[in-house]
Amino acid sequence: MCAHPLACLSCLLQQFPMVVSLCWPVTAEHHRNLSKIYGNVFTVHFGPRKAVVLAGYETIKDALLNHAEEFGERAEIPIFREMTQGNGIAFSHGELWKTMRRFTLSTLRDFGMGKRTIEIRILEEVNSLIKYFESYHGKPFDTKMILNSAVSNVICSILFGERFEYDDPVFLTLLKLMNENTNKTSLPPQLHNFYPSLGFLSGASRTVLQNVSELTAFLQKLFQAHKEEFNENNLTGFVDAFLMKQQQKGQAMFSNGNLMFSTLDLFAAGTETTSTTVRWGLLLMMKYPEIQSKIQEEMNHVIEPGEMPKLEDRKKMPYTDAVIHEIQRFANIVPMGVSRSTPTDVNFHNYVIPKGTEIIPLLTSALNDELHWKTPDQFNPSHFLDANGNFIRREAFIPFSIGRRACVGEGLAKMELFLFFAGLLRKFVFQPPPGVDKSDLDLTADVGFTLNPMPHLVCAVPYE
Repeated sequence: MCAHPLACLSCLLQQFPMVVSLCWPVTAEHHRNLSKIYGNVFTVHFGPRKAVVLAGYETIKDALLNHAEEFGERAEIPIFREMTQGNGIAFSHGELWKTMRRFTLSTLRDFGMGKRTIEIRILEEVNSLIKYFESYHGKPFDTKMILNSAVSNVICSILFGERFEYDDPVFLTLLKLMNENTNKTSLPPQLHNFYPSLGFLSGASRTVLQNVSELTAFLQKLFQAHKEEFNENNLTGFVDAFLMKQQQKGQAMFSNGNLMFSTLDLFAAGTETTSTTVRWGLLLMMKYPEIQSKIQEEMNHVIEPGEMPKLEDRKKMPYTDAVIHEIQRFANIVPMGVSRSTPTDVNFHNYVIPKGTEIIPLLTSALNDELHWKTPDQFNPSHFLDANGNFIRREAFIPFSIGRRACVGEGLAKMELFLFFAGLLRKFVFQPPPGVDKSDLDLTADVGFTLNPMPHLVCAVPYE
């Protein structure tokens, strides 16, 4: 068996092919072992549930792009079904999903995604974050909650038209509940997903559902306040735009349930993945100070003294852009993506995949595909640079997934990652706490629904 109990699927399958495994997510190394044994399309049995795994970039691309309709549904996952009742964006189906996704994309654009207006909001949040970092005067602190808060405030400004103070107790409670659910919708609730009738035995599942109840109660109060102050000539954000849809005839899909879980979907997705990626970035800068120095040198050549990085600077900062992309690739924070399913029987790569089969697009296998990355297991920004130091796009770079179910907030996330990461490095040099050598920094992931860095402290020393 493997030394790492959370990544032992390949060992289990070698000993007991097609047996129960509660050991997802798998590492890049284990994906390669599995692919060598079973190929790039293989089946695993999770108790009575069966799932087909797609491994390797070419296989995932063929399925999610070339056979988009056949692999375009969301899998029925019991814990998420109980949480959402089929509402929202992430776990809805059919025409409801199409309508919610279309509305969400359009509304996000209306309220600034990809535009100068949201860039200004992000930069304001970066400045607030910098002031918080400065308050520690170079002493060690944990960045998890503050980065969660700062990134969350960007999506809150789009959803509700307002931000929260970092010490707001209601806001902190909201983030705590979201973080707890992100951690607990991984291993323990799999018992609930594999054996729904026994789900009551999982304390984690009960906690998740209780947290959702508290989150919805909080949002109900916010929605009520927006209803009381609603003005169709002054829409403040996503919630107001949704409320206006509810007032129109023939818009039955714009129910209160869909308002609730579309908002929760956006809040969760707009907080967890981006803030986790920035945390990985700061940890990696401490681990590789020479890379951090090269970024700061590049900024010194591009940005005027006293100025902060703006989106327009990104094209003039190819090394910084390459580092951010490599952070996303290396951190691999959503290794399995979110499961799809087949709406009909599908013929794919000489296999017949029955209707309703859960499909796991193993994104980690694309982000670590040996056919596409020179050193897949190493943190190497040159993956995104040509011989002349120019930034290059790589088709196997799919951290937001691809196809019909790709992340709806990809555009916003890319803006945030550049502005938060570059903005922080413009002001600080990130170092390990006194007495901790860079070689001692642990890059092992803490396994949950997303892969987080292990708990660690950061020293943000003013950059001169």
